[in-house]
Amino acid sequence: MYKTCARCGKIHDFNHTCYVKKQVRGKTEADKFRATNKWHEKSKSIRERDLNLCRCCLANIYNTELRYNFNKLGVHHIVPLEEDLSRGLDDSNLITLCSYHHELAEHNVIPREILFKLANPNCNLAEIKQEVEKILIPPTIKY
Repeated sequence: MYKTCARCGKIHDFNHTCYVKKQVRGKTEADKFRATNKWHEKSKSIRERDLNLCRCCLANIYNTELRYNFNKLGVHHIVPLEEDLSRGLDDSNLITLCSYHHELAEHNVIPREILFKLANPNCNLAEIKQEVEKILIPPTIKY
């Protein structure tokens, strides 16, 4: 019996495994870092530091829908691991964000300067909100 291959578009035997364009994961240094126990422990401590709340939602900036958002949280590296792996466990480089704001941060819609200020647990959220409101262009993402 034959089937059309989803990877290459050719017709193969049903038992044949096609390796064309196979995605290889876990090869980069950043992927290896994210698999370590140190990273998982640090991620947990950063979420606890930020009280399991999205820091952007808490500051009510960048189209926040829920002020106290604790859904779909992740820890974001402000300076990406691909740029500087040595800052991977640095507290000042890590911030808790919801999936929406994480996506904005990944696409550089939220400036790094704002993220660094938000990562400080003693920051004044009202001042950061005023600073963000001075920016004239509203944030958007094109998918």
